[in-house]
Amino acid sequence: MINQLVTYTLEYEGKFYVIEHVPARVCLETGEQFFAPKTVEKLQETIWEHRQPKKVMETPVFEFA
Repeated sequence: MINQLVTYTLEYEGKFYVIEHVPARVCLETGEQFFAPKTVEKLQETIWEHRQPKKVMETPVFEFA
């Protein structure tokens, strides 16, 4: 496990959110990310409070069929 800054993504209420530079513990073997409880709280606040984003990205959506 190593400490690393990661990009966290979430789809919530039909919108896609990207939060950059999130501190996490990352497993070197599997790449699985683990977040401290305080980090999870801040992620939730960021999305639920509809804060002003640093930037907005256009994202294409494809259907796997």
